[in-house]
Amino acid sequence: MTEPSHLTAIREYCDTVAAAYVRLVPEPAELDPVSRAMLAAFAELASPLGPVADLGCGPGEVTAHLAALGVPVLGVDMSPTMVELARAAYPELRFTVGSMTALEIGSGELGGILAYFSTHHTPPEWLPTVFAEFHRTLAPGGRLMLAGHVGDGEHLSPTRAYGDHPVVTDDNGSYLSRLADDLEAVQLATAIDVLGLARTVLDDPNSPYAEVRFAGVRLAECLTDALRVAESRGMRVPVPEIEDTVEAGEPQ
Repeated sequence: MTEPSHLTAIREYCDTVAAAYVRLVPEPAELDPVSRAMLAAFAELASPLGPVADLGCGPGEVTAHLAALGVPVLGVDMSPTMVELARAAYPELRFTVGSMTALEIGSGELGGILAYFSTHHTPPEWLPTVFAEFHRTLAPGGRLMLAGHVGDGEHLSPTRAYGDHPVVTDDNGSYLSRLADDLEAVQLATAIDVLGLARTVLDDPNSPYAEVRFAGVRLAECLTDALRVAESRGMRVPVPEIEDTVEAGEPQ
């Protein structure tokens, strides 16, 4: 069976950045008080129900944090390199290579699942499969702690990440990525239309002040959108095609 492209991309990327991730990401003890309190509450609620799986455990810091809170915990990660680092740092704990889409855990075995900033790599169309595995492996009344990123209309596609390594994505892109691409294309197309209309006003020396000011305000709005798109797409806005052709013999 062929592995989905996003799983291959995630594994290769995490293998590449693993050492830099350990160096750059704060340990659980350095988290804010609310985050530490939520982890402590999760540990207290889940541990009486059975073992806990830290899915997408990375190099194992959060797994070890839960163990220190008295939780019988195991770590699972797609990246063999991450798992090697976790085993080296915390040899007393159990870590295994695996995917959230097909957990090698029996049905109803877990008292809790921690997915701590680990599901945002998954394309939305695959999330039902992941959540079905969560449901299958959790015992009745089992606890799930799901942590992730939030934003207000933001879509970031950085080209570099931990340790200045290039970001790897799957070839097809996720639904949210495609949706953001469509919205950003509309913003850029609108900016082009506004620019064309504004040129008409600005090129006319007799244009009333109110029209000039209105054009300036709209241009400022479009420039703001364009800059937001440029940042969101990792400063990879394509160079626009120049419609004006250069006549033969003209200087270029």
